[in-house]
Amino acid sequence: MLKRQTAKGSDQVKVTFIIPHDPNQERVFVAGDFNDWNPSDLLLIKRSNNTRSASVTLAAGKRYAFRYCTEDGQWFNDDAADAYEPSEHGSENCIIIT
Repeated sequence: MLKRQTAKGSDQVKVTFIIPHDPNQERVFVAGDFNDWNPSDLLLIKRSNNTRSASVTLAAGKRYAFRYCTEDGQWFNDDAADAYEPSEHGSENCIIIT
């Protein structure tokens, strides 16, 4: 799930990436255009409602590619992405429009 919250009087949008908590996964990160695809930069934190989430502030009116990555290097997509596009690695990237 993707949650967007526009900052009042700003051209910024707070994007929260939310996935169900899977007890079989130690740590999950989100990587994308906004963090140079660093697979260990933005950790999704376990929440009390049995989800994991992380937030980032992005420029409004832009398009960003992203994916989730587990600590053991498994990449996966968000079913709630705005769109998908082929990546240079033979998979698909998620797209979010702010």
